Amino acid sequence: AVGRPLGAELPPAHDPLDGAAPERVEVPSVGISAPVIARGLDRDGAIDPPPYGMPKTAGWYGDGARPGAKGAALFVGHVDTDTRPAVFYGLSAVKPGARIEVARTDGSVAEFTVDDVQLVTRERFDARKAYGPREDGRAELRLITCGGTYDHRTRSYTANVVVSAYLTGARDGQDAQGGGDGGERVQAVGRGSRG
Repeated sequence: AVGRPLGAELPPAHDPLDGAAPERVEVPSVGISAPVIARGLDRDGAIDPPPYGMPKTAGWYGDGARPGAKGAALFVGHVDTDTRPAVFYGLSAVKPGARIEVARTDGSVAEFTVDDVQLVTRERFDARKAYGPREDGRAELRLITCGGTYDHRTRSYTANVVVSAYLTGARDGQDAQGGGDGGERVQAVGRGSRG
């Protein structure tokens, strides 16, 4: 597991935004750019990822926090299929300090900074810790996929990759939609928090 960077300066947290549903998630450092669909819980109470027939789509837990709003917004996606890499294939290579952008239905883009990356074995996976906010009142994001090694006997991976990030900026979405001059940056006074 990568964990948190020791002594690295991360940007201050941005004040939470009004809630808006996600449309797209991008992690430029590892080439992730994907549409997002709302998902619920499966019969075991875990977040249900998108169907295998949609391998390049990320799922957002629609009954939870909206990305950019207070709380931890939860995104899940497959790492691969039987035949090819899927949406979160490169997620385990994300490093603290990396940028994640979430285009939202209100036309804005919520900008997050990664502050922690963990590889957690299935036996040690604690949903409350993985899904819950790390700091009260802060807008956070979790990207979760399978990791570790693939166990052919159980037909599942031995671990989960959990990328944690927090809101550090916001802008209008013109540049995310392919137009405009880069979008107007929304500046708000951060709370001076360092993930």
